[in-house]
Amino acid sequence: MKAIVLAAGKGKRLFSETFSSPKVLREMLGKPLLGYVTDALSFLPKEDVILVVGYRKEQVIEAFPEYPYAVQEEQLGTGHAVLSAKPLLSEYHGPVLVCCGDMPLMTKESYQNLVETHMREQNDCTLFTGISQRETSFGRIVRDADGNFSRVVEYKDCNEEEKKIKELNVGLYVFSSDHLFSALKEIKNENAQQEYYLTDVPPIIQQKGGKIGTYTTLDDEEILGVNTVEDLKLCEDVYQRRQAK
Repeated sequence: MKAIVLAAGKGKRLFSETFSSPKVLREMLGKPLLGYVTDALSFLPKEDVILVVGYRKEQVIEAFPEYPYAVQEEQLGTGHAVLSAKPLLSEYHGPVLVCCGDMPLMTKESYQNLVETHMREQNDCTLFTGISQRETSFGRIVRDADGNFSRVVEYKDCNEEEKKIKELNVGLYVFSSDHLFSALKEIKNENAQQEYYLTDVPPIIQQKGGKIGTYTTLDDEEILGVNTVEDLKLCEDVYQRRQAK
């Protein structure tokens, strides 16, 4: 098992007079956001967890020197970020967990449940989804008439009906590495952001006969990410409440 952690972003909305480092180094209760993610991935050896770094990459590398890293020179989207890690996986043909470095509330158990679902169902791609009534900017999971996965629509590309969907794509996946990197060659940036979306990969895998599955949580707190100061405060409050229990 290998993992790719997306940690290249700038996170301008978290900047302040005293903080202009990469988003994943913003501290929550005295610890970098990325530290919560690496702790939750502690069921994997550190040498199997690749950090994709970009903005002020030296700071992230210095803070987490025990992890291998790949450099995303330009931030051209999540698909482009994952492709940056391909050279480190050129001889690897097993499952790859892909996650975000700014989600401090995800638990080790949830990562493991996703991996176990992927293995048990023998999927080529398994998406972690969450059911939530919150107003969020997560992409939406679109299913067909039989309830099977159809596609992910990024929030900025959603029409009004798609925005009403309560099943969210939270940016957490397990892929067969061969299917992943084959599909990444085919994604395009024809979207509102002109970025290469990782969310375009599952439908490509499906179109080629690959098996797509999902693992869904009803805990809409653990899927929270940190993009703003308000997000950070919310995650701090949730974390402290959980620790108190």
